[in-house]
Amino acid sequence: MKNLDYYGLLQISPHADQETIHRVYRFLAGRFHPDNPESGDPEMFLLVKKAYDVLSDPARRSEYDAACETEPPEAAPFSTSIDFMDSMEGESNRRLAVLALLYNQRRTKPLAPEVPLNEVEERMGFPRDYLDFTTWYLQKKGYISRADNSDFSLTADGVDFVETKRATLPVLNKMLTGGTKPTSENLRAANETTTSSRTPDTEPPTAARTTDRRTGRDRRGGAHDTRAAKTERRTID
Repeated sequence: MKNLDYYGLLQISPHADQETIHRVYRFLAGRFHPDNPESGDPEMFLLVKKAYDVLSDPARRSEYDAACETEPPEAAPFSTSIDFMDSMEGESNRRLAVLALLYNQRRTKPLAPEVPLNEVEERMGFPRDYLDFTTWYLQKKGYISRADNSDFSLTADGVDFVETKRATLPVLNKMLTGGTKPTSENLRAANETTTSSRTPDTEPPTAARTTDRRTGRDRRGGAHDTRAAKTERRTID
């Protein structure tokens, strides 16, 4: 799990000294303390205290900094490169973004395909209030499911939709691969996915290769049939 950004939470620099950390903590703790009738926020108060407990302890702060350095960079929200606000097209893009997010989760973590609502909101870069209609529609279509704890996951129908549409929907392909348009490799991969359940093309059945009795030629490509040709010569003789 990604570490909470304690420096960002306290609004201080990663290089802040202990005096600064202590001063900022006292200010924020006073603001969010549950006893403050104007700005009290118990949840934020606990988070601020947790951040202070770690950053005010040199040993724990060192461990925290080391853990943060090893974490992969956080992916930019879809909203930084995809238009989610343009009426009908924006709603369509929101649906595709949710499907892309859940598809990547199910493909990379098949034993844990669920994505919490807050993570969907974070990856989309979009307030959850604007996702209610989107998730309702996708649920009704049977593309996603929603657990009692509001975790979302992609269904088999959702997988089929993504894999069959990614080659023809540049926006979907972009969100799945991070590219700007479908590449030949992506198109080929999508085609292989959608046709993997079909058997390879085989020779047409015998009925499709019957010989024209009048000409002795194969109806497919005009190839001469030897037996028919011999019969024809005996008849002429």
